[in-house]
Amino acid sequence: MTLSFAIHMLLHVGVPLLVAALFYREQFMRASLLMLAGLAIDADHLLVRPILDPWRCSVGFHLLHQYWIIPFYVFLALFPKTRLVGLGLVIHIILDWIDCYV
Repeated sequence: MTLSFAIHMLLHVGVPLLVAALFYREQFMRASLLMLAGLAIDADHLLVRPILDPWRCSVGFHLLHQYWIIPFYVFLALFPKTRLVGLGLVIHIILDWIDCYV
């Protein structure tokens, strides 16, 4: 495991926890778990070989990381009942997109 991959994975966990701590303190556990559920979209990595390629940009490549589905994730974040899951998905995509250019 490379250092950049380890940092990337720590951010995938740390950023949702930070958002939950800052904005959903009263519901920290629930908010954290629902936003961390955004990690589930990485299951699409199992559909390609190699599963993890440090030089491949996930956004636009993997099935659940396609540009056409990102507006749906934003849409989920707009409504109270789906906001936390949507935020988790949007945070996930943003972190993956940043990883493509860093």
